[in-house]
Amino acid sequence: MFVEQKRNDLVTMASTVIPARHMFTTRLGGVSEGPFASLNLSSGRGDPDENVRENFRRVCDFFGVGIDDCAVTRQVHKNEVRIVTEADRHVCLSPVPYEADGLVTAVKGLPIFCFTADCVPVLLHDPAAGVAGAIHCGWRSSVQDILAVALRQMASLGARPENIRAAIGPAIGRCCFETDDDVPSAIEAWLGGDTAGLFDPGPGTKTLVDLRLANARRLRQLGVPAENLDISDECTRCSHEKYWSHRYTKGLRGSQASAIML
Repeated sequence: MFVEQKRNDLVTMASTVIPARHMFTTRLGGVSEGPFASLNLSSGRGDPDENVRENFRRVCDFFGVGIDDCAVTRQVHKNEVRIVTEADRHVCLSPVPYEADGLVTAVKGLPIFCFTADCVPVLLHDPAAGVAGAIHCGWRSSVQDILAVALRQMASLGARPENIRAAIGPAIGRCCFETDDDVPSAIEAWLGGDTAGLFDPGPGTKTLVDLRLANARRLRQLGVPAENLDISDECTRCSHEKYWSHRYTKGLRGSQASAIML
């Protein structure tokens, strides 16, 4: 079950299946203005850097760390998942020296982040092994099997699929994710045809795709128990006043973060 968390002005979501401290940010509780109001965590889109830094400060305060004490990603819609260590603590808004659409770690006190604005965020946690992951699952990285890569990286740190808890956060829902034929075809191949209930007819030649449920199905295929899975029912495009949505804003938007700390 997803529940709302409030800390000062910050409004975030969390899943009851993950015992580690974590959050899925909303666009509420920051200092940005205009089209970036108010909790924008993306630089280089026109929001002044001092606003983005203050927004990060508020998020990091939730974890009890400074803004230069996190590990973040430079996402490219591929399936690279990086194991991060103390050496990957990142100076806020400085260039990220690697590309990765997912991070995993066994370091305590190191928040790891991924960023979305309609794509599917997945937070992973093996409480027995003390391993966590933050995975950006756009449709391209999904069908490149980024979750299988993430679980292999977590396994290298001692995690086991049957112990992993997974929270699939707010993202564009089946109601709004209209695609051409290439997306359902790629998902069919990725899931080995196990796609019952994932697609609905859309307008014209379009197909409506449930990408969150597709990623949940892949986690089940990879051995994560159904009782360890939690799926948000909030659509970022429908709830565009609460979440950043690339499709709703036609690209003029900020980003939300999904973050977890051991």
